[in-house]
Amino acid sequence: MELINPELLEYIESHTTPESPLLYHIRRQTHLKVLQPRMLSGLLQGQLLSMISCMIQPTRILELGTFTGYSALCMLGGLKPGGQIITIEKNDEMGELIEANFAKSEHPECLKLMIGEALPILADMTEKFDLIFIDADKKEYPQYLNAIKPLLNPGGYIIADNVLWDGKVIDSKDADDKSTHALMEFNRMVQNDPDFVNVLLPIRDGLMLIRYANAKG
Repeated sequence: MELINPELLEYIESHTTPESPLLYHIRRQTHLKVLQPRMLSGLLQGQLLSMISCMIQPTRILELGTFTGYSALCMLGGLKPGGQIITIEKNDEMGELIEANFAKSEHPECLKLMIGEALPILADMTEKFDLIFIDADKKEYPQYLNAIKPLLNPGGYIIADNVLWDGKVIDSKDADDKSTHALMEFNRMVQNDPDFVNVLLPIRDGLMLIRYANAKG
């Protein structure tokens, strides 16, 4: 499902600040060497992640779903000096490529990769975060939300990718489509949680931007 006319998208991208040489390299290598390169954030979403990170200026960022490291590097630009990004990737075969991409960044010491399933790792976490980006297993989005809410600082932000799921969230005819139903449940949970202020943005496959507005400090 195309959310926007391709010609209009081309115009939008031509009027968006270009990605850095490193991000361009990662995007190109991802399309050449990695299966399902569509999973990569890309120019428009990547620049939005970078912009949000720069506005928030987080000290700590958590990412669920690293893929090839593109989105983590986008958010790195807004990180406060001395801050850290922890990013979780379940596919251990991606580890070497991710670490190589991180090593090329200006601040590799700020990037911590954890390989494994997100939910067990989250269960052992006690750190607090200012920004959390979700782009992992769609079937587990509701569980992710429950797991990360206690890890979010008062006034912190969550960004969740793929929440429109090619438009299937409004036309779910397949009762066995667990990903679609999980994303629909995630969207309902966010919308009905009085602690959250949220906006669903029709960017690529849908981005849900959430602020933890009523958190108790």
